[in-house]
Amino acid sequence: MSCSSLSVLSLISSSSFSNPNSLFSPKSHSSTLSIPLRTSIFPSLSFTPRSLSPRNFLVRATSSELPLVGNTAPDFEAEAVFDQEFINVKLSEYIGKKYVILFFYPLDFTFVCPTEITAFSDRHAEFEELNTEILGVSVDSVFSHLAWVQTDRKSGGLGDLKYPLISDITKSISKSYGVLIPDQGIALRGLFIIDKEGVIQHSTINNLGIGRSVDETKRTLQALQYVQENPDEVCPAGWKPGEKSMKPDPKLSKEYFAAV
Repeated sequence: MSCSSLSVLSLISSSSFSNPNSLFSPKSHSSTLSIPLRTSIFPSLSFTPRSLSPRNFLVRATSSELPLVGNTAPDFEAEAVFDQEFINVKLSEYIGKKYVILFFYPLDFTFVCPTEITAFSDRHAEFEELNTEILGVSVDSVFSHLAWVQTDRKSGGLGDLKYPLISDITKSISKSYGVLIPDQGIALRGLFIIDKEGVIQHSTINNLGIGRSVDETKRTLQALQYVQENPDEVCPAGWKPGEKSMKPDPKLSKEYFAAV
C-alpha cells in the first residue's frame, strides 16, 4: 500500500473523522480536504443519474440587495423625454405586455453615449417586432435630454429618438440597479433585459469608455425568448434564430454535439 493511501486511511480512522459524513460538513473544517471516493471506504454512498429539469435553466433569484439576474427588476417612475415632450415612465406598466431593454449611460453631450443611443433608435423597429421597448437612462435632467435631442447628430446631438430618455436626476434608479459610481455621481454603462413578468433575465455592465453592441443585445433577447417559449431547450454559444438548440440532458445533448 502506498504512503498516500496510508495517509488517507489514517485520516479516516482518526477520531475527528469517525463519521464519514463529517467529511462533507461545512462546519467540520476550515480547509478543504480532497479524498478519492471508493465504495469500499464509503459503502453507503450511491449516485443515481437523473435528467436536469428545464426549469433549472431559468432560475429565480432571492437576493434583494442587488438586481441580480433572476430577480424582479426594481420598479421606478420618472420623468422622461419622448417625441420632444416631457412624459412619465413607470417600469411596472410594461409587466404582462412587453419585454424591456433598460440601459444606463453616463451623461448627455458626451462621446460614446450618442453612438449607442442613436444605434438603438435606428433599429428600434427590430425590437418592436420582438415585442420589446427600449428605455435609456442617465442622471441628467429632462431639460438636458430635450436640448440634446434638439441638437443635430452631425453636431454631436441625438436628433429625434424612437424611445424615451429617462431622467434619473435623483440617482435613485442608477443606485437601485447597482450601476451608480458614488464618487462621480454618474452611471456605468449597465444594460438589463427584463421579461414580460418583470424579471431581469440578462445584465451587462461596461466601464465608461466601452460602448455596447445592438447586435448582441438583440441576439441575447432572441435567445431568451426562445428558451422561454421552449423550456425543454437551451441556446448554445452564439445561438441565433434558425440555428440548432440543445437539450439540457446528458444523452439528448449529444444530438447537438454530433451535428456541429
